[in-house]
Amino acid sequence: MASYLHMKELVIISGKGGTGKTSLAASFAYLAGEKAVLADCDVDASDLHILLKPKIMKIYQFYGGKKASIINEKCIGCGKCQEICRFDAIQKTDNKYEINIIDCEGCGYCYRICPVDAIEFNENLSGEWYISKTRLNSTLIFAKLGIAEGNSGKLVSKIKKEAHNLAKENNKNLMISDGAPGIGCPVIASLSNADYVLIVTEPSLSGFYDLKRILELVKHFGYSVGCIINKYDINEEISKDIQNYSQKNGLEIVGKIPYSDAFPQSLVLRKTVVEFDKSGIGKYVEECWTNIQTKL
Repeated sequence: MASYLHMKELVIISGKGGTGKTSLAASFAYLAGEKAVLADCDVDASDLHILLKPKIMKIYQFYGGKKASIINEKCIGCGKCQEICRFDAIQKTDNKYEINIIDCEGCGYCYRICPVDAIEFNENLSGEWYISKTRLNSTLIFAKLGIAEGNSGKLVSKIKKEAHNLAKENNKNLMISDGAPGIGCPVIASLSNADYVLIVTEPSLSGFYDLKRILELVKHFGYSVGCIINKYDINEEISKDIQNYSQKNGLEIVGKIPYSDAFPQSLVLRKTVVEFDKSGIGKYVEECWTNIQTKL
């Protein structure tokens, strides 16, 4: 129990996709080794497992909210459900009313107003989540949300809770969470209980703009935060702007990583960049990891 009480959680996020966030998360997982429990919180497009090649140990179903469905045998064709559906999820085809499960938002209004109880309102199977063992012998929890399914924030919260429980059971002192890009519900759920938040950005106009948005979100919740500028040398002018902005807004730059072909090349081989190019770009990543560890 004592080890769990001292466990620290690093949450890695980015304001936009394509910054190298997951590549760095995988590299940090490699450097942390067996002592870390890993959580891929990008449930809409999880890809941390691609680099870590895990063996799935357990599979669980995820039910997120409810969906309505019409019992044709009981339906009298009054059309009231279609009239009140604000999402236009109910259509009439061949004199039968049907609910489009993708358009249905699960509000349950049609279920409540049906005069003959011809509508069911059941738990909706939205995806799956997995407990796995990576090739690094660390535990990774990740998920697959179904197409057009909602409640991604709820699924992220589930994954994080289970990762914390596994860390407690196995006396691990570090949890690394690879968050989703952007500032939406999955990101907010990813941030919960973080000890340190790492923002990965890139020196582009969109990267700088989204860095400002994500920093505002992190500061709103009061988390300790740092930043890595990846590919900083592709536009050194914007990199300087990011550094000046960070200095004025209390955002510490924990590392700058130059552009390298080693990143895409390592992805093709399904390796982390610190494995693929230890003496080159891997050294920059290791320096970042050393700095991050002092924050944790």
